[in-house]
Amino acid sequence: MTRLFPVLGDQLSLGLPSLALADKTNDVVLMMEVREEAVTPRHHQKKIAFILSAMRHFAQELRSVGWQVEYVTLDDPANTQSFTGEIERACRRHNTRSIIATWPGEHRVMLALRDLGAELVEDTRFLSTRADFATWAEGRKQLRMEYFYRTLRTRLGVLMQGGKPIGGQWNFDTENRKPLPREIEVPPSYTEPPDDITSQVLTLVEREFGNHFGDLYPFTHAVTRAGAQAALHRFIADRLPRFGDYQDAMRQGEPLLFHAHIALYLNCGLLLPGECVAAAEAAYRAGAVPLNATEGFIRQILGWREYVRGLYWLKMPGYATLNALGAKRPLPDFYWTGKTDMNCLHQCVQETKANAYAHHIQRLMVLGNYALLAGIDTAAVNEWYLLVYADAFEWVELPNVSGMVLYADGGLLASKPYAAGGAYINRMSDYCRSCRFDPTQKLGERACPFNALYWNFLVSNQTLLKGNPRLALAYKTLNAMPPEMVAALQTRAAQFLGQ
Repeated sequence: MTRLFPVLGDQLSLGLPSLALADKTNDVVLMMEVREEAVTPRHHQKKIAFILSAMRHFAQELRSVGWQVEYVTLDDPANTQSFTGEIERACRRHNTRSIIATWPGEHRVMLALRDLGAELVEDTRFLSTRADFATWAEGRKQLRMEYFYRTLRTRLGVLMQGGKPIGGQWNFDTENRKPLPREIEVPPSYTEPPDDITSQVLTLVEREFGNHFGDLYPFTHAVTRAGAQAALHRFIADRLPRFGDYQDAMRQGEPLLFHAHIALYLNCGLLLPGECVAAAEAAYRAGAVPLNATEGFIRQILGWREYVRGLYWLKMPGYATLNALGAKRPLPDFYWTGKTDMNCLHQCVQETKANAYAHHIQRLMVLGNYALLAGIDTAAVNEWYLLVYADAFEWVELPNVSGMVLYADGGLLASKPYAAGGAYINRMSDYCRSCRFDPTQKLGERACPFNALYWNFLVSNQTLLKGNPRLALAYKTLNAMPPEMVAALQTRAAQFLGQ
């Protein structure tokens, strides 16, 4: 009997575990482009184009190694434009109800597959399983990433020597917070011109989704495994040596700096986490990359990436509804337009619009910091992050935004809210030099809005946060302020937020 093997847009790996169970002679791989997934939510044009082009190239690769692939294009007249509808239609074509799929990256999709009667296979492309994380988490009062990271490093022997971490410490984060000197030049990024398949996809996206957020052109992403591997190797050679020192830095007009820009390839399956970790460690052992850079990069993959996936599946579906700080203000229009006098926000939104990308400090300490301090609705912020970034799939986006950015889980993920005033952004970027606001001023027309918003946030949430030991100094400073100063800061914050 023919069995159906659906392959989703974030499962573009020849070593997909479900395919290991398939018979190339009798079984059918189903890949489908459906409008439902592009418009719920309305994803960035460049993100849609990247995924569709990568899917079409991967289908071509599957066929080249002998797989029977049924590929449903978006403009197929028979397309139901529904994920479940296309699987059901394929089952009818082949007179089968036998569906085998790799565990998906979204709780909603997992439920849909189960409702279709699919057998779900654990996704072994990750370096730990959902069960690994659940076992580690059992009985722990705090689920801190750092300790899960140490567990995985020890188990996998990454950057280890004699059972201990190389360099005598697990984490070099304190060495990875330097502002970027003006004289340092940034290496050019890896780019590829669109081939015929990608060009066809770009025309399709422009026609069907041209009213979505974001710039479609220029499109320079790799869309094959070979291209993704080339991007990884270029990063290891050109950017990784300075990634450690400057991974938290921001510079106007330089969206990539020394970051890898490979998360979109990792999260759709064109790259695997193990090969990225191994490439970085090999560069360190060859003397080409310093330890703080290697460890910082590996921690993002072996630490954060594995951790947030484990947390997502451990806590869903309830995690998606958490809103510990009661945030409910609407998302401001400037998250779509970039039209704001706050230059840091303007720059980060414009780069997001142009590239479907912003690096982690832009996402956390500029875009996310504002959303946190302003009390923007948790669901609205999550939707925005999910749709604007090409690397965003729910398993990775939701814990990072609800936990790391918004503290909506009440401290399950992060040990404190990542709240900051204008001084942090001024220290780590050159944005403030071109801004009409002054990060050194707390009050007055030229005062950076982040300053009043920061103190207003601490006042507004002190019942929940004042006992947090990592905020003790901030609350000590707040309590030492004259009451009239606190009141003036709250008034300034309310004026800025339009209350």
